Amino acid sequence: MIRLAKFAIGQVVRHRDLPLRGVVVDVDPEFGHGDAWWSALPAEGRPDRHQPFYHVIAEGLEDDRAAYLSEQNLVADVSGDPICHPGAERQFAGFHDGRYQHRRDDVN
Repeated sequence: MIRLAKFAIGQVVRHRDLPLRGVVVDVDPEFGHGDAWWSALPAEGRPDRHQPFYHVIAEGLEDDRAAYLSEQNLVADVSGDPICHPGAERQFAGFHDGRYQHRRDDVN
C-alpha cells in the first residue's frame, strides 16, 4: 500500500539521527532507486521500501546531487531558517515563511 507523503517539495527537513539538514526537491511514493542500490545498503539498517522516499539537497553536500532518504528517517525542521546550499537558490524561487517557493515556470 502506498502512503501519502508526509513532507512536501520545498519543505526543510532534518535527518532523525544524522547531522543532515536540507530541502525536499522531489518525492517518490516508494523506494525507486533499483535493486542494486537497495542491496548495497546494510541489511540491518535498510528502511521499509514501501514508504515515501525524498530527494533532499542538504547542507554540507558539495554538489547538487540530492541525498535519497526514507520518510522514517526524516523530521520537519522547525527553525524557520533557509538552508545553506547554493542549489536551493537554483531550484526554488525564494524562501518565505519557512518554506522554499516553487518557480512560476515549474507550475502548470
